[in-house]
Amino acid sequence: MTKAALRKAYKLKRNNLSIEDIDNLSIAIANKLLQLPIWDKSFYHIYLTIEEQKEVNTDFILNILSGKDKNIVISKSDFKTGLMHNFLLTDNTVIKKNALNIPEPIDGIPIQNNVIDVVFIPLLAFDKQGHRVGYGKGFYDRFLTSCKADVIKVGLSFFDAEPLIEDVLETDIAVDYCVTPEQIFSF
Repeated sequence: MTKAALRKAYKLKRNNLSIEDIDNLSIAIANKLLQLPIWDKSFYHIYLTIEEQKEVNTDFILNILSGKDKNIVISKSDFKTGLMHNFLLTDNTVIKKNALNIPEPIDGIPIQNNVIDVVFIPLLAFDKQGHRVGYGKGFYDRFLTSCKADVIKVGLSFFDAEPLIEDVLETDIAVDYCVTPEQIFSF
């Protein structure tokens, strides 16, 4: 399937999930993440859940990161430049939803992309080669190209892998892992 077809199909699949389904599946994903060999790192970039899009609830992962005393990095999207600006999440970080209901920090301690060790990536669908389909704006592809070469990229998905995304571009960056409630895919 093409990215556009997958985007449409998986938005519909997500819309059919109840809040209880989302929480249960998100907890299962967080528990599966504990099996990955990523927990000896320092800086973890995570997205804050867009509830209106019925995304994987990252609150459970945030609790794990906090419990392990990790540096948590969150971003603010600049829709004029297509770039994400990253900030350290602290007790003093003020979060506000933007016009697209994306929770973002108002400001904070800036973090350079080249210090981030692990990135948790939101996605709508992924294939068995590690290619992913997001919302189509390219924010994560641009962001990941500015991270260090060995950054670990972890996709989070409620659903299983598709056999193949047909229209992958050269600029699309695949994930190293994708974690679903049922299994861990390694690429």
